Amino acid sequence: MTLGELLEKTEIIEVAADMALEISGICYDTRNLGAGELFVAIRGYECDGHRYIAEAAGNGAICVICEEAPPVPVPHVIVKDSRKTLAAVSAAWFGYPADKLTLIGVTGTNGKTTVTNLVKRVVEVCKGAKVGLIGTNCNMIGDTELHTEHTTPESYEIQRLLADMVREGCGYAVMEVSSHALLLERVHGIEFEVGVYTNLTPEHLDFHDSMEDYAQAKSRMFVRCKKSAINIDDGFALQMANAAAGPVFTYAIDDCNADLVAKSVKLLADSVDFCALTIGRLERVELHIPGRFSVYNALAAISAAALLGIDIECAANALRTCSGIKGRAEVVKTGRDFTVIIDYSHTPDSLENIIKAAQGFATGRVVTLFGCGGDRDMKKRPLMGAIAVKHSDFVVVTSDNPRTEAPGAIIEEILAGIVDTKTPYKVIENRREAIHWALGHLGHGDVLILAGKGHETYQVLGREKIHFDEREIVVEYLNI
Repeated sequence: MTLGELLEKTEIIEVAADMALEISGICYDTRNLGAGELFVAIRGYECDGHRYIAEAAGNGAICVICEEAPPVPVPHVIVKDSRKTLAAVSAAWFGYPADKLTLIGVTGTNGKTTVTNLVKRVVEVCKGAKVGLIGTNCNMIGDTELHTEHTTPESYEIQRLLADMVREGCGYAVMEVSSHALLLERVHGIEFEVGVYTNLTPEHLDFHDSMEDYAQAKSRMFVRCKKSAINIDDGFALQMANAAAGPVFTYAIDDCNADLVAKSVKLLADSVDFCALTIGRLERVELHIPGRFSVYNALAAISAAALLGIDIECAANALRTCSGIKGRAEVVKTGRDFTVIIDYSHTPDSLENIIKAAQGFATGRVVTLFGCGGDRDMKKRPLMGAIAVKHSDFVVVTSDNPRTEAPGAIIEEILAGIVDTKTPYKVIENRREAIHWALGHLGHGDVLILAGKGHETYQVLGREKIHFDEREIVVEYLNI
């Protein structure tokens, strides 16, 4: 493919290259650059690709896309926004795969992973289609799982995944869309048939200046959605709805003015049961994932299905066949008289949700074990500490992914939120030892929540990623 063909949909400021150049590939990371490839210098969250232009030229880049004149002589094209350009040339390189799929995007703070998985299942059952998924836990093409590192990958990887889905016969793809992806133009040029909004709670405030900025970033998705499903029980729902380019379908538990409302909600130990009420229809829904938040997730999936033309009865039947999602209110089978739940809850709101869900069925104590990630939003640490002791019967404060921060320093910031509490708690910095201690002190009917890691099977210490699967740790300790 020629340089000119790749740049067909790009806003160009200056050209200092032959547009007839044959491009052998596209790259934005000099560590993966091959001779004859086009290097796109993008400004990242932690580093700026423009600093590596000389290295790219030395590694054989045939041309460079950049936002300013390069520091060395090299064929180049200066563009207004190299991030948008990376998305545009990647789409062109892979033959515009998004145009060949019906895309569903899901955004919000909590629930994205569960909702995308539920939507995937409903579409598979009700449409008889092969469905791709791009998400936090993994990427999927039909039933085949692919490892993933980011909630929404870089634009080049997204376009490659979409092309793989098209090649493998997918007609639909459902995608978690993070605020980072929206601000960093990773989904630039992609139009969604349906966009879903779950909720907004404090998170990523190390990246966003405020909740208002965070909400503004999220709302950018609905500008590119033909139809939108929005949770109007959430305080930022109106902002999302106002940004929507097309019709809006609303869902709720509390607001009876929504297009889809959950009635007669039953929260059970291993599931939720409710009536989904919409105009002229009432359908019983059962989802085998506990917690009030699961009602919202089910409503989100049904709403997306409705906007895709799927009958509510078929959607409800499909949801009954859904099993739990790894790391989301996941019950570890122990064969003992207590319960162990692994959950990805790593925000104040999600931590409160999972604790309250456990309260709904625990006959003994609710014991919450959690930590906070390093090199991430520090403001939420004391908030999570306060929530843990407020709603739990016992708390174990430990480490999560400390990354380059000192684990003890992170714990001290969590403890700043644990003041004047009557709830007993214990601090054990080593997470494995903390889990062992908690398991050894459980009694009849107790529920132990291992919060924060969820689907992750690793722990990040410094810059090293070590194997750390909480399921294995529980099984090994209990000798089961």
